[in-house]
Amino acid sequence: MAKLEVTVADITTLEVDAIVNAANASLLGGGGVDGAIHRAAGPGLLEECRAIGGCPTGEVRVTGGHGLKARHVIHAVGPVWHGGDRDEERLLASCYVQALKAAEEIAARSIAFPAISTGIYGFPAARAAGIAVETVHEAHGALTSVEQVIFCCFSDEAARYHRKAIELVRAG
Repeated sequence: MAKLEVTVADITTLEVDAIVNAANASLLGGGGVDGAIHRAAGPGLLEECRAIGGCPTGEVRVTGGHGLKARHVIHAVGPVWHGGDRDEERLLASCYVQALKAAEEIAARSIAFPAISTGIYGFPAARAAGIAVETVHEAHGALTSVEQVIFCCFSDEAARYHRKAIELVRAG
C-alpha cells in the first residue's frame, strides 16, 4: 500500500518523481497551482503543453518536469463546481485515478497532488479532500510502482481536511 502523507508546501519545491498540476483544459498555464508550476518549470513546459493540444475535464496528460525538481508533471483537468449536479464528483475522482495510472506508466515511486479544483474552480475543499483521499485509498491495491502519495496543500485548513479524510478511510 502506498504511504499517504499530507504537507503544507509549495508543490513546485517537492522532490518527487511526479507532481500533479491542477490544470485548465488548454494546458497553457493559468492561475494558482497551474501558474506556479508553469513559472517554476520554465518555458519548456509551455512548449511541450502546446504540442499536446489540451486535455478534457477528468483526464490527464504527462509532460517532463523541465525546471522542476520533479521529473514529470501530470496535468489533471478538474471540474468546475456548479453545485454538484453536473457529475463534478465523478470527474474529480477520475483526475486522481487517471493521475495514478499515469504515475504507474512512468514508473513513478512518489507523486504529489494539489487540492484539485478547490481554487478558482470552486469545488468545496472538505468534500474534494474526501474524494481525493478515498479515491487514492481505493486505488492503492492496483499500484505497483507508487510507494508514496503526498497531498500537498497550500493552507493549513486544506491540510486539516486531508488529514481528517485519511483518518476516516483508515478507520474503515
